[in-house]
Amino acid sequence: MRQIVLDTETTGIDAKNGDRIIEIGCVELVNRQPTGNNLHIYINPERESDPGALAVHGLTTEFLSQYNTFDQHAQEIADYLADAELLIHNAPFDVGFLNAEFARYNMAPVQEIAGKVTDTLALARSKFPGQRNSLDALCDRLKISNEHRVLHGALLDAELLAEVWLAMTREQFGLLDAFQNEDQASVSQSDTAAAGFINALNLPVIQADAEELKEHQVYVEVLDKAIGEQSLWHRFK
Repeated sequence: MRQIVLDTETTGIDAKNGDRIIEIGCVELVNRQPTGNNLHIYINPERESDPGALAVHGLTTEFLSQYNTFDQHAQEIADYLADAELLIHNAPFDVGFLNAEFARYNMAPVQEIAGKVTDTLALARSKFPGQRNSLDALCDRLKISNEHRVLHGALLDAELLAEVWLAMTREQFGLLDAFQNEDQASVSQSDTAAAGFINALNLPVIQADAEELKEHQVYVEVLDKAIGEQSLWHRFK
């Protein structure tokens, strides 16, 4: 069984409004074993990244300008993905961008190229309902080290997701849930103590102006895309 763990980085969050893929990273698994036959491509999008997206991936226009445009890699990507099961965290986002890119060159959509598309975020939510299921959260829960992950990168994220996928599908969730319940209790106690300390302080409140709020909203939208779910910022609206 051939599976491809896939991740992309993009110039923004809306493929329909012209945002483009700037990086694609793929990790190949055959019979649940990494083969080393990975795919990693930087792509010149011929446009600027949104400020919020740039803050997430750090890939500047100057850096990307040295690479080929998507059309020069489109067939290579399609051939690599052909007939494999794709494992993607928040699959509708990445598949939407890939389909928009393929459509520009009259190529078939991902659903026809690949044998199957599996959304690992949907799987995580079914395994860990009511909990955070971003890639970082899953790495923490499943004891997978991501200390080297400073900015988001497509190949690095695909490598981490491959480890997460293998751990989530080993059917050892009883033991993991026990650890998780202990972790939640510790977090709850820490949150209560921190809240009490903060409430005792008399801190000035400086409101953001309209322009700052607009910039923050762009950043939050990109952050939501990056983690595959709503970020904690939504709790403070």
